[in-house]
Amino acid sequence: MISLSPAIRDYASRLVELVKRHPGLIALFGFVSGLASFFLVERKESLAQVIALIMLAGWAWLLLENWLRAGILKRFGYEMPPAVMRFATQLIHQESLFFTLPFFLAVTTWDHGQAGFTLLLVGCALVSLVDPIYYKWLAPRRSLFVAYHALTLFAVLLVVIPLIFHLSTGQSLWLALALALLFSLPSLGGLLPNGYWWRIPMMALMLTAMVVGTWMIREWIPPAALRLTGITLSQHVDREQREPGESIVRISADRLHQEGMYAWTSVRAPRGLREKIHHVWIMDGKETDRITLDISGGRDEGYRAWTHKRNFPTNPTGRWQVRVITDSGQLVGLTRFTVTEPSPEPVNPL
Repeated sequence: MISLSPAIRDYASRLVELVKRHPGLIALFGFVSGLASFFLVERKESLAQVIALIMLAGWAWLLLENWLRAGILKRFGYEMPPAVMRFATQLIHQESLFFTLPFFLAVTTWDHGQAGFTLLLVGCALVSLVDPIYYKWLAPRRSLFVAYHALTLFAVLLVVIPLIFHLSTGQSLWLALALALLFSLPSLGGLLPNGYWWRIPMMALMLTAMVVGTWMIREWIPPAALRLTGITLSQHVDREQREPGESIVRISADRLHQEGMYAWTSVRAPRGLREKIHHVWIMDGKETDRITLDISGGRDEGYRAWTHKRNFPTNPTGRWQVRVITDSGQLVGLTRFTVTEPSPEPVNPL
């Protein structure tokens, strides 16, 4: 066994005491470093994978906490104080939430159920900053803390998986969900008593319910890797400049039948990511058409593309939406327009 030098032990003890006296330092560091990581990714995409790997490394350390503590004790004869592990857990939660939050804030459609998911993450981030709430209210409630832990990991994975592996939004959603639940298994097991035959079936049922429930509300989970930087409905598109014509929010039925309608979108995605998106045309809450586009990431201004719809119903009068969704059904963004009654024909004077 190799023993730690007295200087290192003394330094570790002083660091723990400093954090105990000034707990706000952890909150400040987690907040600043999380936001700094986001802005570094935004300014230089080549740093994205490095920062994403650092995030994952932090979670790997947290998930292996018990083994690491035992390994350090066995190899160096030094038992890490429980306070260090508590502060480390809080720091990783803060770092993760404040890194991912700007991604979700930028892509959330606020007049949609997605606002609920993003506001939940905002609430989690605020809880991580307030020690009395985090340690005295959240941490003692085991089941609630497990859910908090799993949600934070799920949000991180939704952001970093597309950055590292360039998987589509649907693939990233499935993988993030599977990994978040897999790494939560030890914590989930702690919620159920040992020695009962129904313990394993109950855990399997809990996991199945989580997977099915999350998949059913996937439209409410913003696709963190895809940002809608522009959406315009127009009757003309400049194909050379790849720019839309005048934006339309209200149009008569006869004009719509004559010229149709273009849906122009600009979607920003990480370099190397290829994705299928759909322009879904909805009239008075009922889907009437779905047109597919292939996009690729890497353009700062976003991937600009459009679809042209001409086959409208005989009577298209009503309220319309054009939704931009992924193959997995996640909403990227939407816009609305209204179709009015046909213009009255002019009356010829006698």
